[in-house]
Amino acid sequence: MTSRRRRLAAEILAAFVICLAFVGPVNAGGEQKTRVRADRALRDGDFESAEKMFRELLAKDTHDKGARLGLSFALLKQRHLQDAYDQAARVILADPLSARAHALLGAAILASGNFRNSVEEFRTALSLEENEALAIGGLAMVDFYENRIDAAIKGLRHAVSLDGNEPDYIFNLGQATARNERYKEAADAYETFLLIAPKTDADRRARIRGLIDFLRYLGNQGLLYTVSGNKTSLSFESVDGRPLLKVRANGSKQVLRFVLDTGSGMSVISEETAKKLGMHPVARGGMARAVGGGGKFEIVYGFLSSLELGDVKIASVPVYIRHFYDNRTPVDGYLGLSVISKFVASVDFGTRLFTLQRQSDSDDNDSLRPGSRTLPAAAPSDIVEIPVRTTSSGFLSGEVKLEGIDKPLNFIIDTGASVSVVSEKLVAEEELTSYIAPVRMRVYGAAGITDDVKTVLLPKVMLGSLAREQITAAVLDMEPVNETAGFTQNGILGGNFLGHYRISFDFRRGLIKLEPLKKSIKTSDSLNLGPM
Repeated sequence: MTSRRRRLAAEILAAFVICLAFVGPVNAGGEQKTRVRADRALRDGDFESAEKMFRELLAKDTHDKGARLGLSFALLKQRHLQDAYDQAARVILADPLSARAHALLGAAILASGNFRNSVEEFRTALSLEENEALAIGGLAMVDFYENRIDAAIKGLRHAVSLDGNEPDYIFNLGQATARNERYKEAADAYETFLLIAPKTDADRRARIRGLIDFLRYLGNQGLLYTVSGNKTSLSFESVDGRPLLKVRANGSKQVLRFVLDTGSGMSVISEETAKKLGMHPVARGGMARAVGGGGKFEIVYGFLSSLELGDVKIASVPVYIRHFYDNRTPVDGYLGLSVISKFVASVDFGTRLFTLQRQSDSDDNDSLRPGSRTLPAAAPSDIVEIPVRTTSSGFLSGEVKLEGIDKPLNFIIDTGASVSVVSEKLVAEEELTSYIAPVRMRVYGAAGITDDVKTVLLPKVMLGSLAREQITAAVLDMEPVNETAGFTQNGILGGNFLGHYRISFDFRRGLIKLEPLKKSIKTSDSLNLGPM
C-alpha cells in the first residue's frame, strides 16, 4: 500500500470514529428527551402516552430499569394490574434491592385484592428505603380498608409530606379523613387534589367539586349520626331476599320502607320520598358510573334531620337522593352502613328480626386483641366469625372461595342485593363459562334497568368455613364498582346466599358472624342492586 493510500485509509477510519462518536450522543440525547416527555405525560395524567414512550425506551434497551419502573407505574394508573406487576417483577429479578420496584409490586397486588402479599412487598420496600412514599401510602391504605382509620390518616399524611405532587396520596387522605368525620380536613384535601391533579378527567373533577361542597355543608352541621337509645328490635319483610325495615324520618309519623343495605356506605332516599318530606338537595356532584341502564346517574346529596328505627333515633344523617327504577317492590330508601355502624347490628332471616345494640365507648378494640386481659366470650360452635374490610366507596368486602378457583376472591357483602353476582372478568379469566345457566335475569341498578343478563350456577360458594351449593349469580361488569372500590371486587354475595343465615355485623371489631338457619328461603328471579 502506497503512503497516499495509507493516509486515505487513516482519514476514512478517523472520519468513521468521529461519526460514531457523534451518532452516540445524538441517540442518547433522543432517549433522554423521550424519558423527559414520558415523565411529563405521567404528571399530566396522559398515562397511555407515557406507557407508549416507556415501551419505546425499552425496545431500545431492555435493561433500562428506570423506563421499566415508569412503565409499571403508568400501567398501574390505568389499572392494568397484571402487566404492572409483571414489569415491576422483571426489575426485581435484575435488581432485588430496588425499593421502588417492590413498592410498585405491592401496589399492583393490593389493587388486585391480595392483602397479605402486598403488605410483604411494602415492608420489603421500606426495609430498603424508609422514605419510599408509594410503600408508605400503600400500607396506609391497607389500614384504611381494614378500618384502622387513625393509622391510615397518619400514614397518608407521611406519604403526602414525602411526595406532595402525587395526587393519589392527597385523594386517599381526603377519603380517610371524611370517613373519620373530619369533614373540613377532607374538603381541604380534595381542594388540594384538584389543584395538582391532571385535568384530563372532567367527570371525576365534577364529582369531587360536588363532594367538596357537600363536605363543607356537613362541616357546618355539628355532630353527625348522633344516637338516642341503646337497643331496638324491628320485624322486617323479605319479599325478594332483602330486609325491608319500617322507619320514620324528620320527625314525621309517616312510615317509610327502607332496605337494609350493607352494600352502601351512605344511606339513600328516593326522589319521590324526598319530595314528600320537603327535602331539597344540599349539593350536586356531577355524574357517576354504575351498573344498569345508561351506566351513569347524577350524584345528588341531601340531609335528614333524623331517622327513627324502633326505639333508636339517629340525628343528622347525610343521604344521597336518587331515582329508583324498580316499581315492583316500591321502597323509600336504603339504610347504609354509616347509620348502623355505631351498633352491633343483627339480621335474622329466620325470624325476620332486625336488632341494633349500642356499643359503649369503653368497648374498644384493645380488649379484643391477643394478650389483653379481657377477651370476648367464645362464640357457639355453629357461629362462624368472618373478618371483613371496607372499600373506599364504603362497601363491606369479605374473602370468598369458589369451587375450582384456588385463590381467595373479594366479594361485597350486600344485604341490599337480592341475588349474588360474579364479574364478567372473573368468568372470562377463570373459564367459568361452563357454569353459564340458561336462565337470564333483569337487573335493577342505580343507573337503570338491564335485561337479558347472563347467569351462572356456581357449584359451591364458601365464606369462611360456610358453604352453599348451587348458587345462582348474575354475570355483570364490575368495573364501575371497582373504579371507586380501591381494590378489586370479584362479585357480590346477595340475598340468595346471605338469607340462609342469622348475621351480626360487629363494625368495631371488623367482623361479621353467621349462624346457619334450619329452614330454606325463597330466592328472587331478578336482581335488585339498589343504589349500587
